[in-house]
Amino acid sequence: MTTDQLLQIVLLALDDGKGKDIKVIDVRKKTGIADFMVIASGTSERHVRSLADHVIEEAKNNEVQPLGVEGQGGGEWVLVDLGDVIVHVMKPQTREFYQLEKFWQADYSPLYAVAGAAR
Repeated sequence: MTTDQLLQIVLLALDDGKGKDIKVIDVRKKTGIADFMVIASGTSERHVRSLADHVIEEAKNNEVQPLGVEGQGGGEWVLVDLGDVIVHVMKPQTREFYQLEKFWQADYSPLYAVAGAAR
């Protein structure tokens, strides 16, 4: 399965589960851990867990085994690691607090940061 196909499975699962404010961030030039980050909001802790469960179920239905799942016990933020696609499902307040979109979309040069720190 290609990364684009996996991404479509994730997006359809989140949309089908009524996920809110679904965003895809291309992180291929920023990290080697994944190609895409998908961030979505759920309206409650139960909804967040349900969305994550639906993503996991659809991935497994398409023969993709999650590499890891974190946060299912709480429901504020659930992370589903599907390898090339990492899915973050959060309550809106949690999403606003951590601002992952801003973090991953920011232009950041480690070389510049190191050079700037030496001054």
